[in-house]
Amino acid sequence: MTAETGPAAPALTARQEARRRSILRAGAQLAGRGGFEAVQMREVADAAGVALGTLYRYFPSKVHLLVALMQEQLQRLRVTLRRRPPAGQDAAQRVAETLMRAFRALQREPHLADAMVRAFTFADRGVSPEVDAVSRLTTAIIVDAIGVREPTREQLAAVRVIEHTWHSALITWLSGRESIAQVGRDIETVCRLIGPAGDGPGRPGAG
Repeated sequence: MTAETGPAAPALTARQEARRRSILRAGAQLAGRGGFEAVQMREVADAAGVALGTLYRYFPSKVHLLVALMQEQLQRLRVTLRRRPPAGQDAAQRVAETLMRAFRALQREPHLADAMVRAFTFADRGVSPEVDAVSRLTTAIIVDAIGVREPTREQLAAVRVIEHTWHSALITWLSGRESIAQVGRDIETVCRLIGPAGDGPGRPGAG
């Protein structure tokens, strides 16, 4: 059983991809300035230089847009982590380091982080494909840190609990109910579910 990021979306033309990136950039800028409420679709369209109807063809709602932004952020994180893998001596330490690196990245843009997490939390069944893509990518990032190519059912069950704890920690931090230090302690605690498995040559980047 492997942790995959899911089937690829239909390929966009270069022009479509450029337009999509422009929309995502505009959404990120608005969210970064004012959070979830600041992302208004007409303002996104104006900032991206596209018609409102065009925007809705790419993203049917601002929740779709913000969840897509979360996916893009995670894709960038995964590339960074593969270039500079976590240095922990065992799997639990590596997963904890990975998640705290992601958390520190979110700290740099708290309004954007709040917007993305709120969108992910509010997403209904209409956003299921996008939410599932984010979940698969999060799983893949954690499995990379564990250092196994074929995670067991038990490992994937532990990863699922870690993901739930990570999401909950983000919500409580963003709402001011939990300190950064407590987030770190919670992440370290839940990552012990992984145990020492994953050390050795299967680890990404290992010889």
